[in-house]
Amino acid sequence: MKQYEFGIVGLGVMGRNLLFNMADHGYAVAGLDLDQDKVNALHTEATDKQDVQGKTSANEFVGLLKSPRAILLLVPAGKPVDGAIASLTPFLEKGDIIVDGGNSYFTDTERRFKELEEKGIHFFGMGISGGEEGARFGPSMMPGGDPAAYERLRPVFEAIAAKVNGEPCVTYMGTGSAGHYVKMVHNGIEYGIMQLISEMYDLLKRGLNYSDDQLQQTFESWNEGELKSFLLEITGIVLKKVDDETGNRLVNMILDVARAKGTGKWTSQNAMDIQAAIPVIDTAVAMRDLSKYKEERVKAAEKLVWNNTENDTDAHGGLIEHIKKAYHFAVLTIYAQGMAQLQLASKEYGYGLKLADIAKIWRGGCIIRSTTLEDLMQAYLKDPELPNLMLDDVIAGKLVNTQEGARFSVKFAVDKGIPAPALMSALGYFDAYRSARLATNIIQAQRDYFGAHTYERTDKEGKFHTQWD
Repeated sequence: MKQYEFGIVGLGVMGRNLLFNMADHGYAVAGLDLDQDKVNALHTEATDKQDVQGKTSANEFVGLLKSPRAILLLVPAGKPVDGAIASLTPFLEKGDIIVDGGNSYFTDTERRFKELEEKGIHFFGMGISGGEEGARFGPSMMPGGDPAAYERLRPVFEAIAAKVNGEPCVTYMGTGSAGHYVKMVHNGIEYGIMQLISEMYDLLKRGLNYSDDQLQQTFESWNEGELKSFLLEITGIVLKKVDDETGNRLVNMILDVARAKGTGKWTSQNAMDIQAAIPVIDTAVAMRDLSKYKEERVKAAEKLVWNNTENDTDAHGGLIEHIKKAYHFAVLTIYAQGMAQLQLASKEYGYGLKLADIAKIWRGGCIIRSTTLEDLMQAYLKDPELPNLMLDDVIAGKLVNTQEGARFSVKFAVDKGIPAPALMSALGYFDAYRSARLATNIIQAQRDYFGAHTYERTDKEGKFHTQWD
């Protein structure tokens, strides 16, 4: 019987796209799905040159795979992952590999890693970024698990990954749940940048009264040079789309309520657990939540009035340049916060993350890909233990040179009464991080007053308590 090189469980759009991607690169791939229609779709969509086979039986599917078997799960996070593992393990042998390619929470991945390790089966958690198109033509992938077992996966993953300068956007992340942890933080950064772009859009639209054409042209022009990124690129594209039903720009017909699948929330929750300061990402999560209170916001708009009398035009064109610099400034702080969290988590969980490699594989295929990641990669190549990107000379120089734009834009937003919490958080984070002395001494004094929590002194070592009354 013919033996297939790789197996994929879950033949939805993402699963089929990754399967066809592998087949395009010369690999014989088997697919498993309990839905016969999806198996039929796999066979219908496959070309004569693609060596693929679909099954609805786990036993038959596993029997098609060459040993040691490599199986990628593309099923919803949570119980479906455990269900898929349970359906496969009776037919697997020691040394076989299961890879979870969904957005699973990293603690679930850690549990599965240990449970399957006891059975002699290697388990990988792998973040995949790039959406449906990335899956078909080249995603960015973040696998974590047993380093020796990764060698079985590496040729396939390097073949199907996006390429930047000929280099594949995939590499081994670290042990256990490292891959899913990195993807979780990737998604937190994604939340932050998307919130920031929405604020820049608002400042231009409501603050400067930009027309739809001006908005589209501005974001299209920003997506050049050192600001070039996937999220800016698609912003220019979505601002151009016309609604077939009304003839208006489609974006103006979309309800201002943002949905979320929870990965940004996980980033914030865990950052608090390990004491990583990521205020812009936290703010982005909170703003998606706030957007859901649509009815309350409509009522509040009538009661909580701010009568702004400032001029609505940018007569000299200076403000638009400030807003552009503000975007650049804030994006750098978002990357800095996410990477600082990864640095802390690597030590906390023993992952052994190499941040230069992470920046490298994020340069192509993934949602947060941008030209800025070249600077990030170089920063960590120079200093792999760098605690915060803002301490790198190149990044620090760019922050210093763009901070004026951030300050002007924050003032403009305040004067206009336009919410820009991500931008404000970015500036606050920057100012706090560059403060040799913060006002948190007063917090320690208060804590000692009401709870005898003690404090430390500036002039000598030790813990101290005072009877303040």
